[in-house]
Order: sequence, then structure tokens, then C-alpha cells
Amino acid sequence: MGIRYYRPYTAGTRQKTGSDFAEITRDRPEKSLVKAKHRAKGRNNRGVITSRRRGGGHKRRYRIIDFYRNKLGVPGTIATIEYDPNRNARIALVNYKDGEKRYILHPRNMQVGTTIVAGPDAPIEVGNALPLEKIPLGTDVHNVELIPGKGGQLVRSAGAMAQVVAKEGKMVTLKLPSGEVRLFQKECYATIGQVGNVEANNITIGKAGRNRWKARRPKVRGSVMNPVDHPHGGGEGRAPIGRSGPVTPWGKPTLGYKTRKKNKQSNKLIVRRRRRSSKRSRGGRQS
Repeated sequence: MGIRYYRPYTAGTRQKTGSDFAEITRDRPEKSLVKAKHRAKGRNNRGVITSRRRGGGHKRRYRIIDFYRNKLGVPGTIATIEYDPNRNARIALVNYKDGEKRYILHPRNMQVGTTIVAGPDAPIEVGNALPLEKIPLGTDVHNVELIPGKGGQLVRSAGAMAQVVAKEGKMVTLKLPSGEVRLFQKECYATIGQVGNVEANNITIGKAGRNRWKARRPKVRGSVMNPVDHPHGGGEGRAPIGRSGPVTPWGKPTLGYKTRKKNKQSNKLIVRRRRRSSKRSRGGRQS
């Protein structure tokens, strides 16, 4: 994929960048693999807003993605590479030898016509899915299962990849994109390679309206609200937050405050914690 730049004919195009969609080979999804998508707009079953700043946006249909890769031993051919409005990665349509069609996440550098297969005896090639115990050390993987047979839940966004760093007994150690090093059961499946569309994080929105297309409504800082709306609000001019640390609108500490449960069962599987994000390390931003 490449990044498309725009001439500054308007204020909205001055900083705007977008994808050139050069890798896309088809502009209509496979009919049998799409379904309607309900848009909750941040409301619960009573119509009360429970997630702020959501609503509007362009209508979407959901593409059914095969995160399980459980069609073992049956080879398939990449037929098309398509855009998916529900994720920043591209998807690929696979035509299997027995006639079935499925969508998978498009791995980086995979071309139309490539043959892929899933199973413990599959070759170590990009797009193939294998149990972690069968994948050599140092290999980049994505679409990683947390629980065997549940389907890939980790490392699915554009440009993401994890690395197999160790094997011992019934467990395999992976280094995740966040920097966390974690143990996985050796029976968990993962797909070889890096997720495609690696330039996705370099795209600049350019204008607020482009976020509205994505069903994202405007948000403002708590410090510019009134005291009735946010603990940071009120004061004359630009006032400090008046607390020992930043808080949410409901008074809970935020921006770096750890919320993970101390006795969470999966804590024993984490070898090294993830590195702190740049947003939290700055510490000066207010919610």
C-alpha cells in the first residue's frame, strides 16, 4: 500500500493523507460472506448513552472473517484482496479446493493466486496457519489464539506482528506488538507473516468530518467544560485541574492509572509487562 497526499485546495485537504488502495483487486464483497451490521450508536437497550462520542457514520455491512483457520489440510487460493470498512487491515478472499469460500486477514506481500493451507503439517510460508509448537523460533506471526480452538484474538490490526521467542514444555513464548512477552499454549494456532496495510498508522484524518464518516462524534477536553460536566471544569481562563492527578468525568483516576486486576488469572502467563504508551508517558494530557 502507498500513502496518497492531497494538494491544499481546502483547509480539509491541507494535512489530509489517505490510502491509494493500490493492492485492492475487487470493489464488491462476496455476497455469501456479508451480513447486516447493527449500529448501537453508543446506546444500551433502553436508548441511554453508555459510550460517549459515537453515532452517525456511513452504513456498513460486516464481512465474516475466518479467524479460526480450522479448514485443516485443504489448500486454498487467494482470489481477491478487498477493503473492509470494519478494520484497518485488508482482507483476502480464499477459494478452497472443495469449493468453499472464506475471508482471511490479508498478510503483507501476499499476492492473488498464492496457495495457502492450515494444519500442523503446513509449510512455513506466509499465510499458512499452524500450531505454535510447529512454528520455528524467530518467526513473525499474526491472528494468534488465546485459547485453542477459539479463533485468533490477538495481533489482528494493520501492520501488526508477534514473534515466537521461546518454547518450553507445553508453553510457547511470544513477544507481542505492545512489547509484552507472554506464554501461550502450544496448541494455539497462529498465521505466518505480518498483517498487511502497514502504512495505516501514517494516515492523517485532516478534518473532523472524516471522523464523522466513521461514526465518531466530536470530543472536547474536560478542562474546557463546566464544573457540572467534568471534575476538571470551571475556573477563570486556563485553570489547572485542581487535583493531584487527572480523573475521568466520574472521578476515577486516569491517564496512566493501572486498572488491571491484581489477581487476574492470566497474570501468571505474562513474562514481561508491556511498555507504557507514549500518550501515558507524557502525562500532560487531560481527559
